[in-house]
Amino acid sequence: MATTKQRVTIIGSGNWGSSIARVCAQNTIRHPELFEREVRMWVFEEQVDGRNLTDVINEKHENVKYLPNISLGDNVVAIPDVKEAAKGANVLVFVLPHQFVYRVCESLRDVIGKDCKAISLIKGLDYKNNNLLIFSEEIEKILGINCAALSGANIATEVAEEQFGETTIACRDPKEGEIFYRLFHTSYFDVSVIGDWRGLQVCGALKNVVALGAGICDGLKYGNNTKAAVIRRGLVEMRKFGKTFFGGVHTETYFESCGVADLITTCSGGRNRKVAAAFIKSDKSIDEIEKEMLNGQKLQGTTTSQEVYYFLSERNMTQQFPLLTAIYRVIYENAPPETIALDLRTRTVRVERE
Repeated sequence: MATTKQRVTIIGSGNWGSSIARVCAQNTIRHPELFEREVRMWVFEEQVDGRNLTDVINEKHENVKYLPNISLGDNVVAIPDVKEAAKGANVLVFVLPHQFVYRVCESLRDVIGKDCKAISLIKGLDYKNNNLLIFSEEIEKILGINCAALSGANIATEVAEEQFGETTIACRDPKEGEIFYRLFHTSYFDVSVIGDWRGLQVCGALKNVVALGAGICDGLKYGNNTKAAVIRRGLVEMRKFGKTFFGGVHTETYFESCGVADLITTCSGGRNRKVAAAFIKSDKSIDEIEKEMLNGQKLQGTTTSQEVYYFLSERNMTQQFPLLTAIYRVIYENAPPETIALDLRTRTVRVERE
């Protein structure tokens, strides 16, 4: 356990970033022997009713744009300069869209101390040079510090409203796992700590793609049986993808909150499902629907769908992942939406024998 008090900085301030800042702020107060009370939150400066968003947050203790009507706590301090926010931090909580990770991390290189540790709440994989990369590992490479990961069935507004839910943290170092447990675990946000950081992040990325498939089903007004089939096949392909392309992934991880529970939640009420359903009912592109519905925030499922499809295509393996492939083709190649069910039909006799 840490001998000096840990200073916590949240890198990101959207819907989920604000919700998790609130959790951390409660726990820095709850554990004064371990954490500094103040939680800094980097906020990308925007104008809200003619005022800086950071000023509004610090005055009202509320992110009026991305998490309205929820108090973050008076110990959350919004800072518009990411270097200033991270200066002196012992714990960095990364919760920002994955397209900004590299630029932000590069800017923090000369600010971060050797005793700092990080945790990634980023949902996605990075496609680079025909390969898919894990974000916690990329953060480690750039900053030279350990980076754990957190993912689970965590719809941000429900966490902010203190509705009970679970989450999973994956961490290399058990001592750091104890610190992260105390930073995130509450009576309503139940934390489990595991060692499979790759499996956790594969689940967190691919469940958003499967949720697009669930949204396509909803847009077509398909029933619960079809949607359940899409979710089940999605879980199978998520596991197969992790096992095939990432070493050390454990099957048990897919039964944690970061696996099947997050998949169910995202396919029931997440933004990827909602936008995909609206896309099927309209004649607009998915990008146009995203802009209309998300108040400036970005989908992760669409980007990940493209990256996974390119990755599989390079390896001539799209046919081995029929659901992930069908979702991409419906969204981006104008394939008939009905493809989502047609491409899942079993075409060979399959009988298990004991």
